[in-house]
Amino acid sequence: MKGWNAFRLNHKALSYHLPTLISFVVFFLAWEIMVDLRDIKPIYLPAPTLILETLAKMITDGTIFFHLGFTLYRIFAGFVIAAVVGIGLGIMMGMMPLFARILDPWIAALYPLPKISLIPLLIIWLGTGEIYKISISAFSAFLPIVISTFAGIRQIEPDLLKTAADLGANRRQIQFKIVIPAAIPAIVNGLQLGMGIAIIMVVASEMIGGSGQTGIGYLLISAGQVLETEKVFACLLVLALVGGLIMKGQDYASRKFAPWAFART
Repeated sequence: MKGWNAFRLNHKALSYHLPTLISFVVFFLAWEIMVDLRDIKPIYLPAPTLILETLAKMITDGTIFFHLGFTLYRIFAGFVIAAVVGIGLGIMMGMMPLFARILDPWIAALYPLPKISLIPLLIIWLGTGEIYKISISAFSAFLPIVISTFAGIRQIEPDLLKTAADLGANRRQIQFKIVIPAAIPAIVNGLQLGMGIAIIMVVASEMIGGSGQTGIGYLLISAGQVLETEKVFACLLVLALVGGLIMKGQDYASRKFAPWAFART
């Protein structure tokens, strides 16, 4: 019976993901055929097989792992700082109206500012070393996290808080047993959005001239400068795969540690 249930679950999962897998196969097969039939030069559009061959070489010689390690370190170092400060600040803004009135205009003014426009200023202040790259990661992720956390706290029904108070819950119990758990979905959305922006900005910062010779961004720009298009596509493929894994990992961790917040999703 257990074996049959496991088979049904695996069959259901396969059926769910099959359309996506088919779409990928069709897309890359069409790409390969088009490049072959039109005899497109690799410098303009390399075939998927050539991209995979190039990626295999970069994996074998350790190039991709070396540069990916630096990029991931910068992303997560900045993201952890942004998550701790952003969630804490968002909770304070949600629970302290005066605090929110003071900070909300600043956040509203800074959020629409293109984050990439801060790169020249950060280079002037911090140089082009690791502090600069971690800072751009932290600042990029910070604003979405604090805004989502603040919104999650504010959207809680006042009647729910009043009911808890009527049942004898004190302020601390209401905050930590009702308000924060109820805001978890919004906080998770902010974390996912912040991570996506942090990845983009760290890679962009690595592509800036003079910012060092490490990271996927550096590998991308250096390959583009010598017209190694297949290597550019290989780097993009790695970024897409790693980014997808990070996002899915965040989602899994959120459902694992806060299942009550995702019971209906």
